[in-house]
Amino acid sequence: MTVVSGSVRCSPIVRVSAEIGASRGDHVYAAARDAAGSVPVVRTGPTGIVELEPLLLATDGERTGFFYSPAPSTARKLAAELDSSGLPVDRADAVVEHDRDAPSLPVPDTGPLSVGHRRVLGPCGWVDPLEPTDYELRSTEQNVGATDAGILGRGRGDALADESAADAWELARETDGEPVVVVNANEPDDRQRVDRTLLAGAPIAVLDGVAAVAASVGAEDAVIYLNEREKILQRHVQRAVNAAADELQVVPDIVVGPDEYRAGAPTAALEAMEGADRIEPRRQPPTPAEHGLYGRPTIVHTPRTFVQVQRALCEPSSFDADASDPGTRLVTVTGDVDAPAIVELDSTTVLAASRDAVSMDGSFKMACVGGVFGGITADLDVVPTAPSLIAAGLGTDGVVELLCDERCAVATAGKRASFASRENSGRCVPGREGTKQLTELLREIYQGSHRIDDIRELGRVMERTSNCQIGTHAPRPVVTAMDEFGPEFREHATGRCPNGTCTENL
Repeated sequence: MTVVSGSVRCSPIVRVSAEIGASRGDHVYAAARDAAGSVPVVRTGPTGIVELEPLLLATDGERTGFFYSPAPSTARKLAAELDSSGLPVDRADAVVEHDRDAPSLPVPDTGPLSVGHRRVLGPCGWVDPLEPTDYELRSTEQNVGATDAGILGRGRGDALADESAADAWELARETDGEPVVVVNANEPDDRQRVDRTLLAGAPIAVLDGVAAVAASVGAEDAVIYLNEREKILQRHVQRAVNAAADELQVVPDIVVGPDEYRAGAPTAALEAMEGADRIEPRRQPPTPAEHGLYGRPTIVHTPRTFVQVQRALCEPSSFDADASDPGTRLVTVTGDVDAPAIVELDSTTVLAASRDAVSMDGSFKMACVGGVFGGITADLDVVPTAPSLIAAGLGTDGVVELLCDERCAVATAGKRASFASRENSGRCVPGREGTKQLTELLREIYQGSHRIDDIRELGRVMERTSNCQIGTHAPRPVVTAMDEFGPEFREHATGRCPNGTCTENL
C-alpha cells in the first residue's frame, strides 16, 4: 500500500469512509487496499450519513465516484479498476466534479449528502483523520477573527450553551489563576451523535479550535473529557493528539468520565474529572470561567463549539458577528428512521430539510427537537438558530428525533419525565422531587385524572428554580406535547389511547 501524506492532494486515490471501529468499514478498507496496486487507499472517518457507510470514494483527477455500502469483493474490484483503467463511472451511485485539491467532501446534487452544507462537516469522510497536513490549521496564526465572530456555545455540555463564547473567554482572562480549556465530549445519550462524529472524522480540526481558544485565554493546559465506555474513540483521539502535537500550541490530556447522562452536564463534568464520588452539578455563580477545574478559570465547550471557532479562523468572512447565531448548526436526525444522519444547517434552512437525509419507518407524526428533553412538535418549519428554537419552545442540543404515527404523544412525554426522575442528581428539590411529581401527574392521566394546569404550574416552578439542567428542561417535552396534542391527553383520561399503543402505565 502506498503511504499517503496530505491525501487531499493525491489523485487517483481511494477513500473508505466509515465509523471508527466499524468492522464492515475495516473489511472494505482492507479489500480495497489489497487490490489497489499503486493507488493509495485512505481510511477516513464517518461522513455522518450512516445509511451510506461504509462509503467508498474513488477520485481520479477532478472527479470522484461515490459507491454506497459496497461489499469487500466490490471494493476490491473498484480499486483494481481505478488502478488499471481509471474511474469506473458507469457503476458509481453518484459522480461529482470538483477542484483537484478540494479540502472538503464534494457532495452529489441529490441524496442524503446533499442536505444542508458541509462547512464544519467538510473534512468528515474526506480527509485522513490523523494527518495534520490534510487540515487548514490556523491556531498558530495571529488571528483574532474567532474572538469577534459572535459564536454561541453549542450543546448541553457547553458551559455557556446558546450564549456568547467570547464572554466566557474574556472572564477567564480577567480571573486570577492559570486558565484551563476543557473539551466536554462525554455524551452518553445515543440520540446525540454530532460530537462523536466530529472527533472520529475531523479530530484535528477540533484540536485546532481548542488551541485557538487556549491561546485566546492564555491557557497552557487543555483536557478532552470522554465517556469511559468509548474505548475505541479514546484511542483514536489520543492518536490524533499525538499526530498533531508538533503543530499545536496546546496539547490536551484525555480524561474519561462515567457513562451517565448527568455526567455530561458541564459542571458535573468538572466534578467527574476531579474524581468526586457523587456526580452532580455545581451551584452557580461562580461560573466555570471564574472557578472551574480544581478552582482554576475554566472554559468548557463541546467539540461542536470548538469546530465553529476553527471554521471562523479559516473563513472569517462567513461569520456575521451581528447575527443572532453566527455559523451553522449540526443536527443529528434520528428516531423512527432506517439509519441516523448528521446534517449541517445554516440560519436560513428550516429543520424540515433534515428529513431528506433519512428514510422514516412509517409516516411522520411529530418530532422531539433538542435531545431527550427537547420540545415535541409537528411543525419543523423552524430555522435552527438558538433564538428561533427557544422561541418555538424547542431545545437547542442539535437533535431532531423523528417519530412516526404509531407513537403516542402521552407515552412519549411520560417516558422522558420518567427518565428525568431516574437520572437527576438529586441535589436540588425541583430536580429531585419535581421530576417525580411530573411523572406521577402523567401516570394519573391514565387513571382518569386530567390535571393539566397542575402540570403546567409544576413545569414553570421547575424551570425557574432548578439548579440542574435535568430539572430545568424535564418539563419541556411534557408541556410542548400537551400544547401540540392536547386532545390525546384528554382521551387518555377517558381510558382511550388514540394510537392504541398504551397498554400499561408509564
